[in-house]
Amino acid sequence: MILCGGAGSRLWPVSRQLLPKQFLPLVTGRTLLQDTALRAKEATGSAAPAASPIVICNEAHRFLVKDQLAEIGVSARIVLEPVGRSTAAAVAVAAIACEQQDPVLLILASDHAIRGAEAFNSAVALAAEVAASGMLVTFGIAATRPDSGFGYIERGEPVQDGASAVSAHAKAYKVSRFVEKPTQDQARDMIATGRVYWNSGMFAFGAKRVLEELGRFRPDILEAARASVAAATDDLGFLRLGKEAFLACPAEAIDRAVMERTAHAAVIPADFGWSDVGSWSALWDLAEKDAAGNAARGDVQLQDTRDSLIFGDRRLIATLGVDGLVIVDTDDALLVAARSRSQDVREVVEDLKRANRSEHLGHRRVYRPWGYYESVDAGERFQVKRLMVKPGHALSLQLHRKRAEHWVVVSGRARVTRGEDTLYLEENQSTFIPVGTKHRLENAGEAPLLIIEVQSGSYLGEDDIERFEDRYGRG
Repeated sequence: MILCGGAGSRLWPVSRQLLPKQFLPLVTGRTLLQDTALRAKEATGSAAPAASPIVICNEAHRFLVKDQLAEIGVSARIVLEPVGRSTAAAVAVAAIACEQQDPVLLILASDHAIRGAEAFNSAVALAAEVAASGMLVTFGIAATRPDSGFGYIERGEPVQDGASAVSAHAKAYKVSRFVEKPTQDQARDMIATGRVYWNSGMFAFGAKRVLEELGRFRPDILEAARASVAAATDDLGFLRLGKEAFLACPAEAIDRAVMERTAHAAVIPADFGWSDVGSWSALWDLAEKDAAGNAARGDVQLQDTRDSLIFGDRRLIATLGVDGLVIVDTDDALLVAARSRSQDVREVVEDLKRANRSEHLGHRRVYRPWGYYESVDAGERFQVKRLMVKPGHALSLQLHRKRAEHWVVVSGRARVTRGEDTLYLEENQSTFIPVGTKHRLENAGEAPLLIIEVQSGSYLGEDDIERFEDRYGRG
């Protein structure tokens, strides 16, 4: 099961509400979600769940999830949450969905980075063995510094004496206690005992077993989750949870709802590299660095620069005489911050929200199930966009009450519905869509269709749209 929620606001301006960090290639050439799905497939081997993981995501991201998994050859059962209700509800839904088979569930976050595949696979194998005995397993990460941003797990006695069937060296321990985000001094004292780990937010437990414990400690969450699954409907192959029932579900993490309360919690010390990629400083930790401690991506020129992260998108970034900075440049926003303050970037995002700005919501490139559009230019009564329509896809049959549109084909072959007419446009050909005219744009070729769209009119907002037919189920 892959948890695919979260906004990743501390990685603004690259991570945004409409395109959060799990859908971005921040660590490897693949996105964090893709890395997670491939990691899970390898760790679970030929077991049936590996071929069809359960992915829980926000309905706004459903086509992103489907497309990114399809790119790496992974099919999944994608479950749509109408709203976020934290991880206890999501785990309950996944466990209910496969309750009859009662598998051991491996719960992974979609936005973590992990290094050391062999060690990860061994830890997962041991977790499956321990979970099959009725324990609820979490993975503990060796705490290397007194960081107050993490939750901590203190281990107790070993779960079993002697070697496991999986490894002669790996051990699982009963959990003595959980400590959520202690002070620096408390964390330092705990680390000194040699018995504590960071809580990774990854788990393994039997489906029926975790439902039993949820029923014992949070029957309200379990009841709401069951009601939302019972009211779920199929929507273009996605499982859409019942909205009213899920809205009534309390929001609480599985850690607090079950793991901190059960007498059957176990921790497996993880002997692999792990990061929640929770800040720009965390990404700097993961990245390859030059001799001066700089991690750079994009067109970058560094002079007398040390221990900094420079993340470029398109234009040249030059630095001179700086130390310990985070510089992140995108099409419409630039962040310059002390690397030591990177955990506080979410405060910038909150300020943007309070100011009713839009830079925290999405990029200039906005993804749609048919492809994407991106803003090129805008002014009084006009807007220019670049559209990409994927082969075999189409925009909805629609009209606009307050704007007209001109379309110019840059490459590919377009099929255009304009009122009662149907047109086929090739490269360098164009058409005009008057105000109030029903229209649709389709890719009629086998290559991506690239269009320049010029909008003109008294109002150019995205909400000036009336849909008549839509293959993606949008109203």
